Amino acid sequence: MRRRKKSEDYGFNVWRSYSDMMAGVLLLFVLIMCVTLFQAQKSYNESLKERDEKLAMQEAYTQEILDQQNALNEKEGQLQSQNEQIKSQDELLAQQKAMLDELAIQLKDQEKTLNAQQTALDEKTALLADQQKKIDNIIGVKAEVVEALRQEFSQNDINVDIDAKTGAMTLDANVMFDVNEAELTEDGQEALRKVLPIYCKVLLEEEYKPYLAEIIIDGYTDTDGDYTYNLELSQQRSLAVAEYLLEIQYEFLSADQSLDLQDYLTVNGHSMANPILDAQGNVNKEASRRVEVKFRLKDDEMISELSEIMSDTQS
Repeated sequence: MRRRKKSEDYGFNVWRSYSDMMAGVLLLFVLIMCVTLFQAQKSYNESLKERDEKLAMQEAYTQEILDQQNALNEKEGQLQSQNEQIKSQDELLAQQKAMLDELAIQLKDQEKTLNAQQTALDEKTALLADQQKKIDNIIGVKAEVVEALRQEFSQNDINVDIDAKTGAMTLDANVMFDVNEAELTEDGQEALRKVLPIYCKVLLEEEYKPYLAEIIIDGYTDTDGDYTYNLELSQQRSLAVAEYLLEIQYEFLSADQSLDLQDYLTVNGHSMANPILDAQGNVNKEASRRVEVKFRLKDDEMISELSEIMSDTQS
């Protein structure tokens, strides 16, 4: 009985030892598993952390790339806008160039027009200069004739009214004619015999005759009465002076000069036109009754012609 008990105790102890050993092994396994799990959890946590850090870095990198892409897009937009502006400026420059080309053509046309106008102006200027020269000559000749008349009358001690500009000689009709008459009185004939020879001889001198166009006798009345009556009376009086001049011309003119006088002589009646006014502006009837003897040079019309040319030039 004791042997069996020892054997059973021994078996029990073996199993107990084995059980303890297995428990130790299990505990060790559990510890190992715990350590392993801890390490695995730690590694997993570190992996998650590393993954999160990488994701954060990736997000940051991605955001940086997006920011750079946005910056690039913005720059691209700016470049595109600048390209559009450049394109617009190029179009504007092209338009301006076209306008400049058109203006250049217009300037050439205007230059041609100005050249043509300058040529025309030069021609007119030359014409004006030529006309002015001729007119200066006419004025000079007329002034010489008027001065020669004044000197000739002065040398003969004859006081006569001669216009300093026109050379017109005014004769008092009250001396030469009776009231409402056209026949020369003796006093009138005597007055004409003194002045007409001097006046005509000066005009018919060889120095002035080439310029002479007319010797004119104009008759005027006062403002009383009918115009038609006064017209006839003024014509008759101027004709009476002309007839008396032709009657006495051989006393002081050569035969050739007498023929010239007939070609130059012109008679006019002006009725009551161009009356003489006094200082108060009233008609001086006595002074208005008059006969005027005057002359016209051949080229007197050139003065009017020059005025027309100058008017055309200014317009």
